Amino acid sequence: MNTPQDSSLGREVSYPSQYDPGLLFPIPRAAARAEIGLDAAALPFVGHDRWHAFELGWLDNRGKPCVAVATVQVPCSSPNLVESKSFKLYLNSLNSARFADAEDVRSTIASDLSACAGVAVQVTFGLPALRETPRGESIDGLDVDIDCYGPPRAAYLSADPADVVEETLVSALLKSNCPVTGQPDWATVSLRYRGARIDRAGLLRYLVSYREHAEFHEQCVERIFNEVRQRCAPQWLEVEARYTRRGGLDINPWRASPEIVAPASIDRELRQ
Repeated sequence: MNTPQDSSLGREVSYPSQYDPGLLFPIPRAAARAEIGLDAAALPFVGHDRWHAFELGWLDNRGKPCVAVATVQVPCSSPNLVESKSFKLYLNSLNSARFADAEDVRSTIASDLSACAGVAVQVTFGLPALRETPRGESIDGLDVDIDCYGPPRAAYLSADPADVVEETLVSALLKSNCPVTGQPDWATVSLRYRGARIDRAGLLRYLVSYREHAEFHEQCVERIFNEVRQRCAPQWLEVEARYTRRGGLDINPWRASPEIVAPASIDRELRQ
């Protein structure tokens, strides 16, 4: 079985002493998508899950340690997502392995992740630049009362069809919980769209209603995209959550209307 409960999440696991691609644990996306009414054969979005790896090391042919950072991009069209703890354990399994050169490491990681995800995964050395200010307008300073922290309440979302705008709204208040361990996941979420003006107070209440919700990062972003799309009917929509790091990895799920071919920006938040 490939469910979160079958993975290494929430279990005491010894760190690997040798290279082992079998540590990578795939979780099928289809079940979670079905729960929020998404047809896996006709997704209303394109996108990817972009990982930043800060703790990557290996040995060269002479046994000298090498270190690097890397960016990994998994298409949202993949049948599986890569469970995060298994990803961390896998990267640690490279620490004592010898490789001919950096390209050998990069291609090995890309091959192993592609086999886990079920599609070609891109791996490049280096990280996007840090961005000091949000690319958009923060809604976190709104003077609102909030008393719902879960489950997510889509009824908070609304838009004014008499006022068509194109804007990017940002909140650093997105928090959800791991569905297996209950550990908190923190993120800055940006919502870029064109269409009826979205009610900002309602959007903030909606995002905060994830606070006690248990779901993986990728699934939260797909839920946000789908519920905003259904409730507010934008002409086009782009949603990205930039989660803070845990165990040397952070993840940035991005989902957008099919006509959007690339994110508006590729960078990292200061919290990352």
